[in-house]
Amino acid sequence: MAPECQLFGTLGCHLCEVAEAVLMPLVEHGLQVELVDIANDERWYQAYSLRIPVLRRTDTGAELGWPFSADDVVAFLR
Repeated sequence: MAPECQLFGTLGCHLCEVAEAVLMPLVEHGLQVELVDIANDERWYQAYSLRIPVLRRTDTGAELGWPFSADDVVAFLR
């Protein structure tokens, strides 16, 4: 089973929408992704405001920064 992930982004972020589209086929195959709006937490905003979108594994804390492809995500999850 694939690890759970968080996608850090915010509303109105075009790149975040593109990242969600990249992840959608993987979600349809069982990847669990929590969308985290960095505007809801000052710590997240400070950590990610200049880097979104960022995909983070919840099991290891490893992060994959944008830009990424579906192939990049599959390799990241191995």
